[in-house]
Amino acid sequence: MSADVEAPQYMKVKGSGVAESWKAYRIKVRSGDMGSLPAVIGLIVLVILFSLANPVFFTSLNFANFFTQAAVVMILAMGLIFVLLLGEIDLSAGVTSGVAGALLAVSLSRWGFAWPLAIAVAMLAGIAIGLFIGTLVAKIGIPSFVVTLALFLAFQGLILVIIGEGGNVRVTDNVILSFQNENLPIWLGWVFYIVIIAGYFLASYLGRTRRLARGFAATSLSMILIKTGVMAVIGFAMVWALSLERSTNPELNPLSGVPIIVPIIAVLTLVFGFVLNRTTFGRHVYAVGGNVEAARRAGISVSRIRITVFTICSGTAAFAGIVFASRAASVDPNAGKFIVLNAIAAAVIGGTSLFGGRGRIHDALIGGAVVAVIDNGMGLLGYSAGVKLMITGAVLMLAAGADALSRKRSQGVMR
Repeated sequence: MSADVEAPQYMKVKGSGVAESWKAYRIKVRSGDMGSLPAVIGLIVLVILFSLANPVFFTSLNFANFFTQAAVVMILAMGLIFVLLLGEIDLSAGVTSGVAGALLAVSLSRWGFAWPLAIAVAMLAGIAIGLFIGTLVAKIGIPSFVVTLALFLAFQGLILVIIGEGGNVRVTDNVILSFQNENLPIWLGWVFYIVIIAGYFLASYLGRTRRLARGFAATSLSMILIKTGVMAVIGFAMVWALSLERSTNPELNPLSGVPIIVPIIAVLTLVFGFVLNRTTFGRHVYAVGGNVEAARRAGISVSRIRITVFTICSGTAAFAGIVFASRAASVDPNAGKFIVLNAIAAAVIGGTSLFGGRGRIHDALIGGAVVAVIDNGMGLLGYSAGVKLMITGAVLMLAAGADALSRKRSQGVMR
């Protein structure tokens, strides 16, 4: 049997104009798949409200700080999206990032490793953890909730063992610290912007050409141009704002340019997006998440997909741990303990379904932005951490409710 799955109705709308693309999108929304639309609307509303409430919110300095605050949640959410697409969960992703961060810090400060080798140690640890989780879930059949909950508890102890009696290990390597604390030269920020926009257009155009050559429906050229144009305008505004001098004392401490973490996140988004949208593996992930039995009958190795997905998730978590260590310049026993909840919230708020089979990598960026805007904006207004957590929880509940309702509506349409 073929491994391809039946395309949704909105993917079957053919045509080459904007009208046809808009019609396909309306069919998609009516079928219950709203994607990131609610999160985007919510993000716009939050930005407007916080900007009106406190003018500091929309300054270039706070805008740059926003990326460093949101980076770890966004990166961790990207890895979790792979797991959520299968309808699984990984509660240990946060402490996996803590283990990786602890190994990085110890490798640098106590073992005297150079930064490339220290990063390799941290990443290999994350990959090994993912293989272990995936094997227990796929081969032995232990529910992912149980496996990852057990490791969530166990890895807190492992972090203590790695760090030792000191309780805190400092990170002083300049390369590692630069991930979250340095900026690109202004000219390089603009080069990065041009490469991203040109790369997006080229990838979209080539993808459209390949689909048309195979006789499949494809996004119209006009829609590709419109999407590229929107990205170009938003990207231009971002790079321009980040290129402004944002130091309170520019003569002694100049501060401008795109934070280094921004291109790192952009590259991860492009790579993971390509994997999910342009590869056979990505199609198999959606197939397994949509209907396990149908995927198995189509010849897809469900166990292999599960193991690979958990490996990607834990490997991404390890990288998130490196980024977290860069921002904090240290690792302590609580590293990664609570961040996984925000990352899961980011993925779900961004539009990824908890039921599997529906979601995109950019959901991590949009959902992570919502979580970070709430934390940043309410912090500027002087609200306590407790209030911020309650608001974030309420937003997550709304997102989960919308996901459940859209799923019921989609099932109703299918019937």
